[in-house]
Amino acid sequence: MHLMTADPRTPTADPQVPSSLRGKRILVIFNPKSGSGDSELPEFIRLLRGAGAEVTERELQKDTPMADYVGDIESFTYLVGAGGDGTVSSLAYATRYRNVPMLAFPAGTANLIAQNLDLPTDAAGLLQIMEGAHSLRLDMGEVEVKGETSGFCMLAGAGADATMIKDSEELKGRFGAMAYVMSAMKQINPKKTTFHLTIDGEKREFEGIGVMIANFGMANYRLPITSDISPSDGRFTVILMKAGNLVRFLPNLIDSVRAKLNLGDPMFSGNLETLEARRVTVDAVDPFPLQYDGELHVETTPFEARILPGAVRFLTAAKKDDVET
Repeated sequence: MHLMTADPRTPTADPQVPSSLRGKRILVIFNPKSGSGDSELPEFIRLLRGAGAEVTERELQKDTPMADYVGDIESFTYLVGAGGDGTVSSLAYATRYRNVPMLAFPAGTANLIAQNLDLPTDAAGLLQIMEGAHSLRLDMGEVEVKGETSGFCMLAGAGADATMIKDSEELKGRFGAMAYVMSAMKQINPKKTTFHLTIDGEKREFEGIGVMIANFGMANYRLPITSDISPSDGRFTVILMKAGNLVRFLPNLIDSVRAKLNLGDPMFSGNLETLEARRVTVDAVDPFPLQYDGELHVETTPFEARILPGAVRFLTAAKKDDVET
């Protein structure tokens, strides 16, 4: 574990400037490999110290379990997880139910968790979020593959979405978040198979290109994946992807936006089906790669996902209605 020392150029706190962060202990855990290297994290830490906070920095190292970084988490007032969605969700899982509010600092490529929480992207705006100290207690998911468990905040999926993420990896360095869009456009004829599901104990099967198990419900630019997804209702929204390719889901996106704006009944249907569940097992005739929170994993179907109600407290100025689709 690499502990960062204070920068001697960091300004000392001005005793004349009131701040709710004065004297607070803040643990910052960051992934140096996330994003394109233009994160505002150094400026954010400078502002924290200028506001009188006591900041401890820990840099993620390869092959060091996330739990090793947070063994003393209860001695801190706040936690900052700086990285992509995979880093944030892994840290949230390592600190689940330990009741320390966490800031999902957007230092990755897409930062969908931060977008779902409607967080600003600049250091000054994020400092205001921490000074406001408002948090939401939200659900997260736990996924189990071959006896090993991991956590996710956004969604887990097998099929076309995992293939899309795999194909986007080599493009992310050049195109950033647009890499996901470009990869989706390439999925003209994705593999189709029969999926076998167990939804809260009831068996179900369908033919399609993938299954997504969503906790948060917004994609880039806070566009809803589908309607009626809530990260605080103690349930997943399970999305059965029946369309022939990802491009055919664009009409469903239009339906979701219309529902969000109360513009009437859906205009399109048939490309996907949604269900609610607390526990889901996914298997497929043809094994598919698995992704959760944008990270592709070598594990394949089958896998099980279960909801962890109220497992994490995220710092945000948003209210519960703002993080629902």
